Amino acid sequence: MPARKDPDASASVPSFYGAELRFKREEAGLTLEQLAEGSFRGISFLSQIERGERRMPMDLAKHVDERLGTDGFFQRRCEDAARARQVGHAWFYAVVPDLEKQALTLEEWDPTVVPGLLQTGAYFRGLVQWGDPELPPEVAEQRIRARLARAELWKREDRPTYWGIVRESVIRSTPLPPAVMAEQVEHILDVIRSTRSILQVVPETVPWHPLKHGLAKIMTFDDAPPLVYTEGDFTGTIVDYPAHVQQYRRRYDLLRAVALSPEASLALLEEAARTYRDAAKHGD
Repeated sequence: MPARKDPDASASVPSFYGAELRFKREEAGLTLEQLAEGSFRGISFLSQIERGERRMPMDLAKHVDERLGTDGFFQRRCEDAARARQVGHAWFYAVVPDLEKQALTLEEWDPTVVPGLLQTGAYFRGLVQWGDPELPPEVAEQRIRARLARAELWKREDRPTYWGIVRESVIRSTPLPPAVMAEQVEHILDVIRSTRSILQVVPETVPWHPLKHGLAKIMTFDDAPPLVYTEGDFTGTIVDYPAHVQQYRRRYDLLRAVALSPEASLALLEEAARTYRDAAKHGD
């Protein structure tokens, strides 16, 4: 049996919080199943909190303090860990970057914008300016830094296997300047090729297809069940009910079937990058 992989408690406040939970649980001689009993939460949910991947709900923090006799520690520090996770991210998205780091495989579809892990700073700055023009500049810059920090994942040797799908309109139809889009498309090409990842494009000739309206990020893990993250303008949802995860899995596979092949998709991106470079050169 391979050695257990302990969480790095120094990585973040949520990681420290989770490591302390695991220490106190094991000190009390309890298994995850025993600690979860009576909490109305699953074993995998509790395990993900111990690894710093999920937010501890207050009701579960109260249950843990009562079972472990920790004098209210996990309740007192529950909101601190949640706030630390939210720095630079919308409240509903705060858990996702940690989940991305832990994933074995990461498959995502976005019908409206370039997926976050593939975005350049200039592209995301444009998204913020167009999508949330009332956001204070200092908050916008904080979000840009947090967005770019997620891309550090690409430098890891143990990064997840990546497969992304986007609509052609995400590449072709944008209010951003040609120079910004040229840089963005070239960045996508560099990342996909250098990491041996896969990206497919759903062409505009396919107007109707599965998952037409919503973002879906499907993640699998070494020691936890798969999850799906989906998002609207002001909310995000982690889907972990197995039947629903399977539905997303099936729809994603059907979406892959109507997309261009990986080779044809990269060729489309190359042509788009050349077009944007030419437009930027001539001042269009």
